[in-house]
Amino acid sequence: MAKVLISDKLSPAAVQIFRDRGVEVDFKPGLKPAELREIIGEYDGLAVRSATKVTRELIEAAPRLKVVGRAGIGVDNVDITSATARGVVVMNTPFGNAITTAEHAIAMMFALARQIPEASASTKAGKWEKNRFMGVELTGKTLGLVGCGNIGSIVADRGNGLSMKVIAYDPFLSEKRALEIGVEKVELDALIARADIVSIHAPYTEQTKNILSRERIFAMKKGARLINCARGGLVDEQALYDALKSGHLAGAALDVFETEPATDSPLFGLENVVCTPHLGAATTEAQENVALQVAEQMSDFLLTGAVSNAINMPSVTAEEAPRLKPYMELVRLLGGLAGQLTAAVGDEIRAIRVEYEGHAAELNRKPLTAAALAGVLAPMMGAVNMVNAPALAKERGIEVAETILDRSGDYATLVRVTLETAGWTRSVAGTLVGHGKPRLVEVKGIAVEAEFAPHMLYVTNQDKPGFIGRFGTTLSEAGINIATFHLGRDRPGGDAICLVGLDGPVPEKVLAAVRALPLVVRAVPLAF
Repeated sequence: MAKVLISDKLSPAAVQIFRDRGVEVDFKPGLKPAELREIIGEYDGLAVRSATKVTRELIEAAPRLKVVGRAGIGVDNVDITSATARGVVVMNTPFGNAITTAEHAIAMMFALARQIPEASASTKAGKWEKNRFMGVELTGKTLGLVGCGNIGSIVADRGNGLSMKVIAYDPFLSEKRALEIGVEKVELDALIARADIVSIHAPYTEQTKNILSRERIFAMKKGARLINCARGGLVDEQALYDALKSGHLAGAALDVFETEPATDSPLFGLENVVCTPHLGAATTEAQENVALQVAEQMSDFLLTGAVSNAINMPSVTAEEAPRLKPYMELVRLLGGLAGQLTAAVGDEIRAIRVEYEGHAAELNRKPLTAAALAGVLAPMMGAVNMVNAPALAKERGIEVAETILDRSGDYATLVRVTLETAGWTRSVAGTLVGHGKPRLVEVKGIAVEAEFAPHMLYVTNQDKPGFIGRFGTTLSEAGINIATFHLGRDRPGGDAICLVGLDGPVPEKVLAAVRALPLVVRAVPLAF
């Protein structure tokens, strides 16, 4: 039974979801890092909010760990690079708190426009400074969104409802999508120059770090206002202070800071700054939504292989998972065969191509290709799975390509894995038979129908009389039982292939005897 640890505060309903789905769960919020490292090795899954830091050290202490689920959007507290390298899926819940965060940005915008926090404090202090707090209308103002994904698009909708002119910068925003949500797509510098209010809704990455730099902050319109409810580190805070202090900007509203908890900042001393302690997702509804969502996603993955909202691997829906499962096994086996044959000669792989034909071409191919890569690389690199395989291939400069073949072949469904090195190209192909059972149908262009077995022996030989007899006798004299025997050749008297399924691994002594047989060109033991 799969076992999950919840190390941060999560709704009791989320805990019950795990139990109802048949996943064993322990609820232990508030563990110290050392305490968490001591017990994490028992678990297949780890559910967190933002308090738990999923570090490289923690991941290395968790040999069973398969998935980390973050109840929320940001995954700053998860070492994704280390998780990917260890083959651990990292999921977040990007939709559960999108409305709440968008509403907080709108609330901050109103607070800035009407100076609500300062006016409230003044009134509570017994003053009646009606003339001091002169606000501005939002109607007709230009709202510039830096990032227009799940949250940004909701802010855009609310901005349109306030009769604002909404413009957006987002490299992933298509013209069609911009039209659908009622925004004008612009470049970042154009947005900075035009917007009366700039609201940031971008993730924190190396590319977006300090996206609101000193140069861009001082390029904003004089009297403009800045809102950041996304992530700290997206805004140069010292430059923002200088722009506010000098009067270049009229105000700023910050829910996030470069260092959190933010207990001290020069910005706190400015009257035209509104600050909240990272409250973007802090509503009862959002906290419940993300907790339930992460429990469902993690349960689906551990029980069925479905992958939702993963940061480091392709998604597989719960509906797709059963259909993909036999194909995942097929591509893993094909990749494993090609990888073992390549590892046996020590050649460096330059390219991997996966071709899909027939029914296979209609499937979600990204996870299948990732599984094929895992099969290819595992014989050479050890602990590889479909999570870390694409990253490992990229690190090594291996070109990866998918091809869809729109043609009618001998099989209703076919997958071919091709490896290229400096000196040769090798391909293997397979199909599914019966109730989704993988079957090999081609090696190096030679037709050979073979079942996969846990232990096999691959032999290439010259197609001449006497080979089969000598080969069978050699195995028989060594006490090795042949479970299955499959032959193929390119032409009479040409190159031939022999694939033998065995009851166990081939001892080195026997392997040497097979390699010494007349007509044998090569013999490679295989394990699946």
